[in-house]
Amino acid sequence: MPFRRLFAALALLLFAATVASAEEKPLPAPDASVTVGSGIRYQRLAHWDSERLNRILTTDFPAFAGIVVPYSPARTAVTLYRITYPSVIPEQGNRPTVASGLLALPDGAPAVLPLLSYQHGTVYGKQQVPSFPDQSPETQLMIAQFAGQGYALIGADYFGLGLSTEPEGYMVKASHQQATADMLTAGRAVLADLGHRSPDLFLAGWSQGGFVTMAMLEKLEADGVKVKAAATASAPLDVAMALNGFLDFPRPNDANWVNSLFILSAFSFETYYGVPGLARALFNDEVYDLARGAYLREPIDPAALPTDLHRLIRAEYFDPQFFARSAYGRLIAATQAYRWVIRSPVRTYYGESDEAISTGLGQIAMTYQRGMGAGNPLVQAVSTGPTTHRGTFATAVPQWKAWFDAD
Repeated sequence: MPFRRLFAALALLLFAATVASAEEKPLPAPDASVTVGSGIRYQRLAHWDSERLNRILTTDFPAFAGIVVPYSPARTAVTLYRITYPSVIPEQGNRPTVASGLLALPDGAPAVLPLLSYQHGTVYGKQQVPSFPDQSPETQLMIAQFAGQGYALIGADYFGLGLSTEPEGYMVKASHQQATADMLTAGRAVLADLGHRSPDLFLAGWSQGGFVTMAMLEKLEADGVKVKAAATASAPLDVAMALNGFLDFPRPNDANWVNSLFILSAFSFETYYGVPGLARALFNDEVYDLARGAYLREPIDPAALPTDLHRLIRAEYFDPQFFARSAYGRLIAATQAYRWVIRSPVRTYYGESDEAISTGLGQIAMTYQRGMGAGNPLVQAVSTGPTTHRGTFATAVPQWKAWFDAD
């Protein structure tokens, strides 16, 4: 056999063996824990068939979002894995911790497939996160629309959620960056153990997860990790802009749940940044214990939490100068995820009737990037029309997928 034909035949055999190894590696038994790398463990959670995935797309998620959106039907079933992995808390001197997250892998996936890291939004239950997918409608949508169409999907639970024993670190930027970057490392290690690799990386997130997505992108770019594209929906990329809007320039359609943004961030900042009394200084005395119970996920009556911010927050914080000078305000001012020279393609989707994210806030990343000299064209803000907070996410997801597919 001529050398070139022999070489081609050997290359074909090697490719076939690689594909076969991805298809033939036996799955771990349900609940069995497998260790890969240093401290990374995973276990198989469930197998969702295409019928279930398509029910999510056509029935379950539209009921959650309050809007009907056409999604691409799932083509394949998906196997779900929970991953636990070592990480560190940057705000506490890189104190070691253990975090959890999800991997969703389509059945019959080839050896090489695209990888999407999804960052979840604000949750009120400790287990309403990716690695407990039965409790997370947003994760269910992402599994059905992306993993059901050939993407490997990962999602970190963030510190304090899922299996983490830490207090919640809500909007604590460096901890969000660490949790997601380490989840990416862990997810790729598990994929490799299952016979796959994913050189093409995409990022996406909704609401709080949109902020986390951009914070993660900032860290990955600084670390030299290639990201093909990143997309957000209803992302509060400048938290000071968001909170000052609620305090000083309220809109008629502001959500009655924005009280939770102050509660979760204040107690998280006090805990992670080590500022004793920060939350007590912010909240009125008569509601402090109730707010603290909400942060700690104690069994409180949610209806007892004031939705009127004047009943929740001390009067002086409605003075923008006092707010800016306060310990809470200074930390809030630093909580942004768009003020660097972005080198990856980014699209930030916003809704024009979003009860939590104003149009200006939805466009802020593009406005900032385009304001530099001749303008950085890599960041684009995209309107989803007169959509609510949930409706913006529901509408953006198939647009994310069409964009990622074309990239």
